[in-house]
Amino acid sequence: MTTITVNLQPATGEPRRIQGRVGKSLMQAAVDAGIEGIAADCGGCLSCATCHVFVDSTWLQRLQPVSEDETAMLEMTAVPRAPESRLSCQIVLQPELDGIAVRLPARQY
Repeated sequence: MTTITVNLQPATGEPRRIQGRVGKSLMQAAVDAGIEGIAADCGGCLSCATCHVFVDSTWLQRLQPVSEDETAMLEMTAVPRAPESRLSCQIVLQPELDGIAVRLPARQY
């Protein structure tokens, strides 16, 4: 299992720590944990941008590079893209990501 810290935005209290299975997406772990703020309308098919997250900068180098398709979808986010923006459906949980921290945008639509 991989531990993920999700900082809710706008801040609604303490960050939530959730667990996700290795090999699954961060998006799926968040949906399974009932994290509001990740709509995941397309179910992880990379055809929407409703699972947008901001990855803590200390974790960015550990992620796979952003694909061309993800780059295109990140241009469609409800909250403007930032250097730490990723789609959580494209973050596959691996042991080396144990402890990853992400922040949710103010909105997905």
